[in-house]
Amino acid sequence: MTPAQESTRHSAPPVISQPVYTLWQLVWYFVRLGTLGFGGPVALAGHMHRDLVDRRGWITDGDYKEGLSLAQLAPGPLAAQLAIYLGYVHYRIPGATLVGVFFVLPSFLMVVALGWTYVHFGGLSWMQSVFYGVGTAVIGIIAISGYKLTAKIVGKDRLLWAIYLVLATVTVITESEIAWLFLAAGIIAWFWRAPPKWLKPGKLQAIVAVSLPATGGALSTMNWPLLSQMGLFFAKAGAFVFGSGLAIVPFLYGGVVTDFHWLNDKQFVDAVAVAMITPGPVVITVGFIGYLVAGLPGAGVAALATFLPCYLFTIIPAPYFKKYGKLPAILAFVDGVTAAAVGAIVGAVIVIARRSIVDLPTLLLALAAVALLLRFKKLPEPIIVAGAALIGLAVYPLLH
Repeated sequence: MTPAQESTRHSAPPVISQPVYTLWQLVWYFVRLGTLGFGGPVALAGHMHRDLVDRRGWITDGDYKEGLSLAQLAPGPLAAQLAIYLGYVHYRIPGATLVGVFFVLPSFLMVVALGWTYVHFGGLSWMQSVFYGVGTAVIGIIAISGYKLTAKIVGKDRLLWAIYLVLATVTVITESEIAWLFLAAGIIAWFWRAPPKWLKPGKLQAIVAVSLPATGGALSTMNWPLLSQMGLFFAKAGAFVFGSGLAIVPFLYGGVVTDFHWLNDKQFVDAVAVAMITPGPVVITVGFIGYLVAGLPGAGVAALATFLPCYLFTIIPAPYFKKYGKLPAILAFVDGVTAAAVGAIVGAVIVIARRSIVDLPTLLLALAAVALLLRFKKLPEPIIVAGAALIGLAVYPLLH
């Protein structure tokens, strides 16, 4: 081998396995998921595994687990981060960027349209009726997704089951997701399955990988002091709130209602309801809130400031996950974090169910959604959501 060949061999970039799909096929998939995917982060993560790993074989199970682990370890909305990582797997920065934008865009446009309706037609009194039905049907949808993720990712592994049950229990008891427990789960699995050499008599070894940053902006003649204040607040929400979906709601309430008085309690509850009855990431409620506070520029600033940190928290560490992800220690760590993530997700299902199932009709609706999804494997979730919305519109006024 010549010196030139030797140099080329050592400087060649790592080989990326050839994708069996085009970038635009992947983007179109996420447009559809963002338009029709109900159920919040649990259901959306389940759809991605079912569609991209099991049915189409576009993404390997290992890549999916890496993405789920990274999304759970980093702050920000889980479903959006997982989508961004899956876009990164074969198409790097362009894939991550396009997937992130087009996954969030459909639900953003929907909440802006609902925000316009809310402002111009005086509130959303009908929404309580719709949410009464949809909220409980969504519990059924996410319960099935949680069950499938448990069967696929945890399997029969006793260590992963122990981690899974601990996280599910802690989530139910505390009604929150505790970030350091995910790290602890990964470290336990790493030490148990692939203990580092320094645990044995011998040499000291260490492995580490970290990353940060974030920002936001807008356009034209607007209320710049207000938009700047909003950008800073929503960037903090995206950068420092761990957990998925509704985990961001208490943080938003503290700033939007209590500290800045941008909205009152009724408006804030309506904003959360909008997020629950629209498809895509639940965190898109920030777009509705932003619209109520400062119109279309406010919606844009709130959404951009919230999602930009999660984009950066995904693409910056992603190369390290890809480069070192096949090491036994990293594989064990990822398995532990993934089991913890699924446990926390299932715990969150129970927490949300306790708040949404408030009487016999809501219980029957949730059970009906589960039964339909078990009986008809290919039944689209939007059909269940639409049916539940109609039932809510009919039943809620009779009960209240």
